[in-house]
Amino acid sequence: MEYYLIIINIITFILYGIDKFKAKRGMYRISEKNLFILSILGGGIGAFLGMKLFKHKTRKISFWIVNILFIIIWIIILIYL
Repeated sequence: MEYYLIIINIITFILYGIDKFKAKRGMYRISEKNLFILSILGGGIGAFLGMKLFKHKTRKISFWIVNILFIIIWIIILIYL
């Protein structure tokens, strides 16, 4: 489980960086739905760090809520496993 969470967070972080890169260049973007799904699947920390480091999606309250909510949920899951 720990390795899964490490990998999903690294992937999520990288994809936030890629999406920011594409946004700056007007290229085809990663859908918000897919970014949300990555957070739900355990990538909330990677998403949060990607938001902060790349200054990406920081104005969208829905991204803050989903990422923080699922960070908390995954912490609870890890505590009870």
